[in-house]
Amino acid sequence: MNRIDASLIAIVVSLVLPGWTHGEKAARSWNVVLIGWDGCQRQHLKECIARNEVPNLMRLASEGDLVAIDILRTTDTKAGWTQILTGYEPEKTGVFSNRRYGPIPVGYTIFERVEKHFGPENIVTVAIIGKKNHVDADPPSKTRVLDGGTTPRRRRRAPRDSTTIEERGIKYWVVPGKPYFHTKDNMDVFINGLGDNEKVGQTALEYLERCKDRRFFLFVHFAEPDHVGHKYGENSKEYNEGIISDDVWTGRIMDKLKALGLYDRTLIYVTSDHGFDEGRDAHLDAPYVFLATNDPKVIRQGERCDIAPTILTRLGVDLRRLSPPLDGRPLTTPLAPPIW
Repeated sequence: MNRIDASLIAIVVSLVLPGWTHGEKAARSWNVVLIGWDGCQRQHLKECIARNEVPNLMRLASEGDLVAIDILRTTDTKAGWTQILTGYEPEKTGVFSNRRYGPIPVGYTIFERVEKHFGPENIVTVAIIGKKNHVDADPPSKTRVLDGGTTPRRRRRAPRDSTTIEERGIKYWVVPGKPYFHTKDNMDVFINGLGDNEKVGQTALEYLERCKDRRFFLFVHFAEPDHVGHKYGENSKEYNEGIISDDVWTGRIMDKLKALGLYDRTLIYVTSDHGFDEGRDAHLDAPYVFLATNDPKVIRQGERCDIAPTILTRLGVDLRRLSPPLDGRPLTTPLAPPIW
């Protein structure tokens, strides 16, 4: 995916939004909205762009950039959003895939980082999430395995993602805590399982209204492309309509920010956790996604774990002080050291 011409952007931004290119200082009180288009394949998005089906995404990118994000690890939801929201590889978070995971360690997410940086009273951190499974905060659980695996009424099946342990001769199914089990208690609002884009979008607009007088970091997760992709396949009409719906709601979020007088001091990043296998209903090997933003300082393509350090840097967080060091690097700086 080609980058929009940076010099043209600089000219337009300097004329339309004075202060973004020359007068912007660290003291600017940025808000951030991170919007997730779950399961949006980059090639299919290119086709939507060619048909002018995602005008709001392109309107956003015209003020900043549209770059390729390539995935080097597992192409699924748990691993994807964990990397995006922490900037860490799975070895540090413990979230390797939808089936191999644990709670993200305390303090590792963007939500917690900015709460610590600004002070909890000086920023509102909100997650509005379409999915329940894989972007979840359930506690660990342990269930006794009955002899023979049956009950008088029905057969008992092992819970998904569980392992079996034995204590004092008794077997148990153990399900680890979900990725955001700790995170939800160290931020202001964590809502997941809303389902369709209408509920997610309306809830996001409501929270923008509530947060209009405070600095905020808002994560809005739209799940429809992924849901319909699994049901109908990547090349289906329904999958295409899911992406268009994401774009419509992204536009409504942009318009709400403008109506509230917040758009000129809000950085918006739109990305995806994984793509879809071409023409199929799964994403076993789907490493090609994207990042669209109105942030004029984004200068390069990257990987999922580069998104968190980009946001943290733009909010003034000193990455050198973070422990453990982030694995990602800001998309606002050249990649150094080079890969080769």
